[in-house]
Amino acid sequence: MSAAPSPIRVMVVEDMVHIREGLAALVESDSGCTCVGAFEAAEEAINLLYEHDVDVMLMDIQLPGMSGIEAAKVIKARWPSMQIMMLTVYQDDDRIFESLAAGATGYVLKTTPPARLLRDIELLHSGGSPMSSAIARRVVQTFHQPRRSPAEEHGLTPREDEILGLLAEGFRYREIGERLFISLDTVRTHIRHIYEKMQVRSRTEATLKYLGRDPGRGPDDAAS
Repeated sequence: MSAAPSPIRVMVVEDMVHIREGLAALVESDSGCTCVGAFEAAEEAINLLYEHDVDVMLMDIQLPGMSGIEAAKVIKARWPSMQIMMLTVYQDDDRIFESLAAGATGYVLKTTPPARLLRDIELLHSGGSPMSSAIARRVVQTFHQPRRSPAEEHGLTPREDEILGLLAEGFRYREIGERLFISLDTVRTHIRHIYEKMQVRSRTEATLKYLGRDPGRGPDDAAS
């Protein structure tokens, strides 16, 4: 007989005690999950991640100290396989896209029924990206909105516009150079000009602006 699958290890970060305790109890009530910790602050949770293996993080956005969005950036940089689901009351576009850009792979409202939330945890763990229907609708609507092209809006040259499109698709600098038959140094020069014209400092910020979002300022890219 094959061994039963290991339970999904879930960590909860929520500053409201009754919600935090309720989420922890809900996770423990499911035989397919186990709660490895429930914390008020993101800093506490991050410290425990060095000691415990976690599959799924349920993260509130508005937290004391480090926000859930800031925490998601830190966690994904250190533990890239971690799956983060924002569990929040916020439905505004900026918070949704900031969360996704930070590395969250799910965005679910706190009004989600308990049974649905457990299914969302399982979906996230198995490779899906659960979103409340209202959130998913906002994401779809954003991509359907007509907008000026980055070249028109930021004065990019045709070559810069082409490189930005490849950058947004996830191509690395060297891959862009090989695809366009230009040197790595030339790619870097074009990307530096793109960042200057778009007034951004990273690939993530440039991609968000390419998709029609205004991400604000963020840290520089890691080496590409």
